[in-house]
This record gives sequence, structure tokens and C-alpha cells, in this order.
Amino acid sequence: MLELMQASPATFIVIAGLFGLLVGSFLNVVIHRLPIMMQRGWQAECAELNGKPPPELPKYTLVVPRSACPKCEHQITALENIPVLSYLALRGKCSGCKAPISARYPFVELLTGVATAVVAWRFGAGLEALAAIALTWALIALSGIDFDTQLLPDSITQPLLWLGLLLSLNHQSIPAEMLFVSPSNAIIGAVAGYLSLWSVYWLFKLATGKEGMGYGDFKLLAVLGAWLGWVYLPMVILLSAVVGATIGISLIVFTKHGREIPIPFGPYLAAAGWVALLYGEPLLSAYKKFTGLD
Repeated sequence: MLELMQASPATFIVIAGLFGLLVGSFLNVVIHRLPIMMQRGWQAECAELNGKPPPELPKYTLVVPRSACPKCEHQITALENIPVLSYLALRGKCSGCKAPISARYPFVELLTGVATAVVAWRFGAGLEALAAIALTWALIALSGIDFDTQLLPDSITQPLLWLGLLLSLNHQSIPAEMLFVSPSNAIIGAVAGYLSLWSVYWLFKLATGKEGMGYGDFKLLAVLGAWLGWVYLPMVILLSAVVGATIGISLIVFTKHGREIPIPFGPYLAAAGWVALLYGEPLLSAYKKFTGLD
């Protein structure tokens, strides 16, 4: 199968994109349910600390219960769960009560499918592509959760960090030109990624008495440092800061977004890291010329 994919790159790209659409449907579930699962876990821990029994709640995981309309509790059938197409067929409404379905669901599915196909095109069939696709899916899930809740769950960032460090062991054994950095580069990248935003956090807090970002942002940049290496971190931070500031100012000016309302930074870090994943070398050269380091 791998030989077939390598012999026909177009086939690999198409299959990856279609599979990405299916995964995008699952990522919608992760984005919605994981914060609720985290909240239930916190409630159980608080009850335990207070010497009380945990609240009795029905089982709630990423697979149980079945997906259903939040308005009428109509259970989503298999035909109604086909990525993008089912949304179009239903005209964006529940088949049971005709309540509107958020356009974010097909957007996440389409985004995941396209991003997966782009990664497959960029890396070709092989371990590099599989690793990059896994990172892409995780970044999409993290971005969606951060948009909704301003949380970046450790249950995603921590495994990603360890995976990035472990993949660096393939630096010499696999003829990979773009993804796998050396173990020393990955370790320094993880440490530098965490400490750089950690330092900014404390300087801002000491200067203003306010928290400018969450600890999840430190961990996400540590993940990107482990996967990409420390040399890309300044470029990732600059790119994410520029995009974040532009969108933040636009929200305040055009949508009357209150200045006191926090804007999640994780999605901009994730987007900048994904772009660096694909086009790190040319972007790094351009960054060096822009900053005069070349």
C-alpha cells in the first residue's frame, strides 16, 4: 500500500484529504466534548478534596453518548454525519426540529480535509507525512477548543510534546529533509518555547498586575519547539503576534469586541507553527533578511 501511495502521489493526496474530512467530523466532537469532560473531572476532584462523593452524572466521553441535537435531542444518524455533504443536504438545519446547525461543523471538517491534503502534498507518502498530519489534527483541535473556552488541554499538548521529542530520534535513521530535527534541537526548542512565553507572562504581570496569557500557550509553543526546533521559534512568535494583533484590533474596531474580553492566542500560535511546518526554510530565510540577521 505504501509503495502504491509513493508511486502515485495524487492518489495519496486524495485519500489523505478524504480521510481528513472524516477526522474533521471527529475533531468537532473533541472540540465540543473535551472541555465538558475536563469540567466534570474538576468537579469530581473538588468534591474529593472537600470529602464529598463525586456528583452522579451519566457517562460522557468522546464516544458516549451518541451525538444529538442540543435542542430536540434527535440522535444524529450515519447519513446525517457525512462530512460537509450532510450539512448541505440538511441545509444547515436539524432534521428533527429544524434548529440551525452551526456552520463551524462543516468548516472544521473542510479545514481538516484541506489541511491534511496539503500536508500530504508537501511531504509525500511516508513517516514525515503521517507525523505532520497528526500534528495538524491536534493543532486544529487545540485551536477550536481555545476559541470556545480559552483552554489548551494538557491531554493534547503533553502527548504532542513527548511525541515531538521522540520523533527527533529519527533524525539520523530516516532520510527526512524537512521535519525531524536533532534531539538536541528538539530539547532546546521545547525548553526555549516554554520559557520565552513564560518570561513574557511574568514581565507583563509584574508591569500591569494582569495576566496576559495562559499557561497553555507556553506549553503549545514548547510543542512547536520540540517539533520544529528552536531556530523557528522567533519567526513563529513574530508571525503569531502580528496575526493575533491584526485580528484583535479588527474585532475591537469592527465588531465592538470589548477590550476587557480576552482573545485566545493559541490559534495564532498553532497557525504560525503549521505554516512553519510546511515552509520553514524559505520563511526562515525571509525572516532573517527582514530582521537583518542574514
